[in-house]
Amino acid sequence: MNEERFDAIIVGGGLAGSTAAYVLAREGLEVLLIERGNYAGSKNMTGGRLYAHSLEKIIPNFAAEAPVERRVVRERISMMTQNDAITMDYHSPRLAETGSDSYVVLRGKFDRWLFDKAEEAGAIATAGIKADQLIVENNRVTGVICGGEEMKADVVILADGANSLLAEKAGLRKRVQPSQVAVGVKETYGLPAKVIEDRFGLSSDEGAAWLFAGSPSNGLVGGGFLYTNKESLSLGLVLGLQHIGESSKTIEDMMVDFANHAEIAPFIKDGKLLERSGHIVPEAGLSMVSTLYGDGFLICGDAAGFCLNIGYMVRGMDLAITSGELAAKTVLEAKEKGDFSSASLQSYKRMLDQSFILKDLSVYKNFPAFMENPRIFKQYPAMLSNIMADLFVIDGTPAVPLRKKAMKHLKAVGLMNLAKDGLKGVKSV
Repeated sequence: MNEERFDAIIVGGGLAGSTAAYVLAREGLEVLLIERGNYAGSKNMTGGRLYAHSLEKIIPNFAAEAPVERRVVRERISMMTQNDAITMDYHSPRLAETGSDSYVVLRGKFDRWLFDKAEEAGAIATAGIKADQLIVENNRVTGVICGGEEMKADVVILADGANSLLAEKAGLRKRVQPSQVAVGVKETYGLPAKVIEDRFGLSSDEGAAWLFAGSPSNGLVGGGFLYTNKESLSLGLVLGLQHIGESSKTIEDMMVDFANHAEIAPFIKDGKLLERSGHIVPEAGLSMVSTLYGDGFLICGDAAGFCLNIGYMVRGMDLAITSGELAAKTVLEAKEKGDFSSASLQSYKRMLDQSFILKDLSVYKNFPAFMENPRIFKQYPAMLSNIMADLFVIDGTPAVPLRKKAMKHLKAVGLMNLAKDGLKGVKSV
């Protein structure tokens, strides 16, 4: 084989790209995996959480060797105002059952492990190399150019993140719009494992996932998150890119206020700030998914827009891994036929249609539009906080029937608004 000619070139060493490279190399194909960061995961700040089902099918019992942090057994969701928090806490061993388990991971460690697994399987995996542009000949992608050097392949798999420019520069897909992505920012605080376990009510291998809406994003579309690692906590915000200019606070100000909130501060107390980072993440669900394949190329992971945010749950890693696997299976079929045309590679879309990826995105296709409702992030947290205060604050004032107390706060939002939002919310999920 000419060392500059491959069966497949994969751009992006994240979960989607490394999975595709692993599956293809395991089957004996000549694969080049290119990652622009100094190492896989170096540019990924995800909080983050991996639902295990996707990778478990590819690498059984992967968690026994992979650098996972903690297995999630506790779910928390909070609505927050500037001073208050209303929290739902679900703690169950069912969250940790094999097949439905999930893990908190640090992407700098986890992505590097999966990248190395692809290399162990036989892929040529290179980090610190940027793919400058695609090679397009006769309307067909035939390779990539890196640092002025051309590298050719039967097929190119693009897995280079939500802000991928390669397909856009080549005119193969539409430009990503601000309404389709969010800015994610994260801080990591170092704490002893025992302190984390005591504060969250966890045992040595257990973890918690906590999502927030309301004041963390300053009343704008977005939210906060907190994940327990082995010896650190990941605290961060996600904000819709198109709404950042509407905020009276900078993202830095929001993070400071979030970390100092009475609900958060006790959990990160005495923690040493280890890392601060930011990233663009897909947010629009199914409406962001556009071009997925064409003559000589496939797109998977965040680059394809595969992310699901339904308020109480955020998923992207399991979608990325399975889309990488399906892209690899498509290439294997095309290799067997000796046909890498768009007509041949369209089987990728068929596989996606039959998988949980597009089925789940279709089920929740209306949810991103529902979340554009500002009342969810402004009035409703305040309404719930006021109702809870009326329930629990006793100051000697003569009692008023609970229904009257609650109705006062419901009317402040508007009964018609509540009815309309409730109906739209039900329809969106």
